[in-house]
Formats: sequence, structure tokens, C-alpha cells
Amino acid sequence: MTITKIQPPIFPKGGKGPAENFTGNAWVKLLVPNDEMLHCQVSNVVFEPGARNNWHAHPGGQILIVTDGIGYFQERGQPLRIIKQGEVVHIPPDVEHWHGASPDNECTHIAINTNTQNGIVLWLERVTEKEYSQPANGN
Repeated sequence: MTITKIQPPIFPKGGKGPAENFTGNAWVKLLVPNDEMLHCQVSNVVFEPGARNNWHAHPGGQILIVTDGIGYFQERGQPLRIIKQGEVVHIPPDVEHWHGASPDNECTHIAINTNTQNGIVLWLERVTEKEYSQPANGN
């Protein structure tokens, strides 16, 4: 008989992501507030299945570290791609993109906003159902 140990989340879920920037339920836990010496901000983000954020860009860039689940990531003009636990996504400054969970899985990632002296985030329009449901490139 195999006993599966269920691991608790690394960080608490945090507060609900604002509805004007997220489709579905997502929770954001600020881990490191914007730091004027290191110029970064770090958050843990949990997306329930089907949840995602709006198109957006980070003037200083962003790094995502997927810690659990299966999600989606897309840069404007590029194919949708699947992201999984253990993957790291580097997003250059000012690149419009979105990320969230796949339709059937939660996805959790650490979001590191870098070079925050240039700004943290510019929120754009919602991701359409057509954009979200396009075929994804697996890794």
C-alpha cells in the first residue's frame, strides 16, 4: 500500500486578486514589498482552474517561478504555452503578456518584479475566451 502525503502550500493564499485585473479566482500574497535598495517586489500567486490575469507589462521585467500545478503563459504575438511546476519564465521589460491556470488545474507561481524603479505593472485589457482557449504548446 502506498501512502501519499499531501503537502501544505508553501505560502498562504493571501488576498483575492482584484476583479478588474483577473478573470476567475486568484489570490496574491505579497512576500517582499517593493524594495528601494534591491528594486524588486516578490509575490506568491495562486490561480484556481481557468483563472488568469489580464494582459499586462512590467516596465522593469518579471520572473515567474512555477511552484505548483499547470498553467498557461503567453507573450503578445506568440503562441500560448503550457507552464509546469519547476519552470522559470523570464519576461523582458515592457513585453505584454498574461499568465494563469490551465482549465483543469490550479497553478501557483512566485512573481518577481525586477527593476521596480522603472515601474511595477501596466494593466491592459482582459484575455478573451478565444485567446485563452487556443491550442497550447507543451513543454
